[in-house]
Amino acid sequence: MNDVLKDTRDDHVVIRDVTFRRGQRKIFDGVDLTVPRGKIVAIMGPSGTGKTTLLRLIGGQLKPDTGVVEVDGRRIPQLTRSELFEVRKSMGMLFQSGALFTDLSVFDNVAFPLRIHTDLPEDMIRDLVLIKLQSVGLRGASQLFPSELSGGMNRRVALARAIALDPGLIMYDEPFAGLDPIAMGVIVQLIKTLNQVFGMTSIIVSHDIHETASIADLIYVISDGKVIGSGAPQDLMQSEAPKIQQFIKGIPDGPVPFHYPAADFEEEIMAGQEQRGWFG
Repeated sequence: MNDVLKDTRDDHVVIRDVTFRRGQRKIFDGVDLTVPRGKIVAIMGPSGTGKTTLLRLIGGQLKPDTGVVEVDGRRIPQLTRSELFEVRKSMGMLFQSGALFTDLSVFDNVAFPLRIHTDLPEDMIRDLVLIKLQSVGLRGASQLFPSELSGGMNRRVALARAIALDPGLIMYDEPFAGLDPIAMGVIVQLIKTLNQVFGMTSIIVSHDIHETASIADLIYVISDGKVIGSGAPQDLMQSEAPKIQQFIKGIPDGPVPFHYPAADFEEEIMAGQEQRGWFG
């Protein structure tokens, strides 16, 4: 049976025993997680643990070294380019940088996926774009360019573009970064509304524990290439696992070290001074 046939299971995304390397560094070492359909799932953990990489594996921008990556029963790494193009119609992605086209207006940025993936007439595209911009509070900025907007406003335009095709799955990479409290409240409520009213499945990568926990149904915590904890937000908050406690409470040093692995600091300083002849 062709891998692009749609599955009817309740799991929208399935990750099984995934390994992935960048050069000699192992980013994932047997990662397992599932994203239930219609739920908001958060992926959290210290910086550099591969959370954004996981989104790229789900979206097909990267391929795992080993393991299974499925979306709607489709094995993403095995899809042809044209099959992957079709699957991506049902995915929305809010990039951490926003990734807007700087030479296009706000209107044309949001219209872009509608023009690429549909044959809708321009008058219908116009209405849909204005609806999406209205939902993020920026309909009045439709003729401005990204350079004329604040970083937070650019992020909201990027979200309007991500939901332009009403995707079944939407992935958010640090959606709350750079937003003022009011804009953050709007985005949090919009994510929740898309999930509850339209049944979208949401995957959120974020360091903002409070805001993410307030809307997530399930949280996975990743560290050292593995899932070290998962569960409902209230369960993880009560976890006694040292790494999870360190992350949740923001403790600077602990099981996850603050310093990147290096030679002994004093020895390295002394060696440099000897090379410069400071000690005769």
